[in-house]
Amino acid sequence: MDDEPGCFVDLNLDQVIASAVAKYDESRLRPFFYSTYRNEDVVRYRQEVFRDLEDPEVLGLIPTFCDGMRKVRLEFEFAGKVRYKRHRQMVLFGAIQSYCGTVRGFAGNLGDARLRSRGLRNLRGYLDSYVASLPFTALTAETDEMHEKLSAIRYSMLIHGDKVTVRKYAGEADYSAMVRSQFERFRNLDPEGKESEEKKPDTSLNHVEEGILDFIGDLYPEIFSALEAHLKRHADFIDETVALFDREIQFFLAYLHFVEPLKQAGLNFCYPEVSASDKSISVRQGFDLALAAKLAGEKKPVVGNDFLLDGPERLIVVSGPNQGGKTTFARMFGQLHFLAGLGCPVPGMEAKLFLADRVYTHFEREEDITNLRGKLEDELVHLHETVGQMTGDSIVILNEIFNSTSLQDQIFLSRQVLDGILATDAIGVCVTFIDELASLSEKTVSMVSTVVPDNPAVRTFEILRRPADGLAYALSLAEKHNVTHERLRDRIKP
Repeated sequence: MDDEPGCFVDLNLDQVIASAVAKYDESRLRPFFYSTYRNEDVVRYRQEVFRDLEDPEVLGLIPTFCDGMRKVRLEFEFAGKVRYKRHRQMVLFGAIQSYCGTVRGFAGNLGDARLRSRGLRNLRGYLDSYVASLPFTALTAETDEMHEKLSAIRYSMLIHGDKVTVRKYAGEADYSAMVRSQFERFRNLDPEGKESEEKKPDTSLNHVEEGILDFIGDLYPEIFSALEAHLKRHADFIDETVALFDREIQFFLAYLHFVEPLKQAGLNFCYPEVSASDKSISVRQGFDLALAAKLAGEKKPVVGNDFLLDGPERLIVVSGPNQGGKTTFARMFGQLHFLAGLGCPVPGMEAKLFLADRVYTHFEREEDITNLRGKLEDELVHLHETVGQMTGDSIVILNEIFNSTSLQDQIFLSRQVLDGILATDAIGVCVTFIDELASLSEKTVSMVSTVVPDNPAVRTFEILRRPADGLAYALSLAEKHNVTHERLRDRIKP
């Protein structure tokens, strides 16, 4: 899937993925985060790879390979922009050299690693066969031979005014080493004389350098003809499996690098038990990944929450006062299931999760004036489409639906929507102020956001499984109309 899933913005997964891929090639990497799997074996296969990569010894082998392949891609892409034939040939030859060295080195390093996952063990077996195969050994041998021929080229330049003459080397004195030594101390200085970071080598040439390279090609036509033939024989030198691994492994690296600071902050991640058929789910000390990343950066605590759906239970109805963590809980529920479908370790100490065909969300939005519909009609249209599309294998997250209408209409419409969802046997979360929704049927479970008993104005952000207490909507109305106990007490003070 190349398009961002519709649930990403509501669940703040767009923030998570943006942060995770920021240091990578986003266009190549983002699609890997968009497609979940309902195949239990595929998910466990990915989980095994993640576990292997948590070993620092194994993880340390991957960046060198990725850097090498990135260099190959950049050289190959740059070659397509070069106008001069011989310059382009040299850049392409450099890409082949980088590829051969990268693959040989990675295959050798992987051979000594302690691998447990099927994915990396299969890769090791494939690379062992590949580097020993006739096509690769021929590529490396011919590339090494071509490198020796190119390295044997010697030439001299005579510079007189604005005229440059290039000819074969004829034993003239070579002062290049002396010149380099004299200017070595200026190599890493910026124009102001301060030390600067060493820059990456630049393979681009100006028009004078390209002209000189053309002259050298004319002086050594046999060597450059051999180079041209070498490039034609090996035009498709990148192995498809190697290229696929290069793309896919960055998905694992990006996610692990994103969660590493959270682990260092003391937050737990686990590999969930997954099923595409069993809808009994549970999580211990789960948390909202996007919020946790923000709080950890600010060195603030993160509150974890538990939940459980067992037997016929399908829908968690979360009620309680405003700003108590209800929406965060709902986002966590959706995030956990989406990440589980990717095969990623998920936030929490322990988890058993369902592999859904799709995650549907409905969060309150601003009215869209372009469609000439009111806010309530917009909500009805969207929810009608959602209920019509979802299946018994879907997950749905509803956050405070129908707030734009009266309480009586809100209760009626919410019941109709939830009855439709429960009829499909989908699982999910509904955040609401309406306590009656928590007891619609045996399929609904009530959870309530809690406050500090001695100070109801202070939220604990803990969501507990217990009957709705009947105070959430009353408190919301009191806050809306400024008639809470505190406000009234302030107003009647003499």
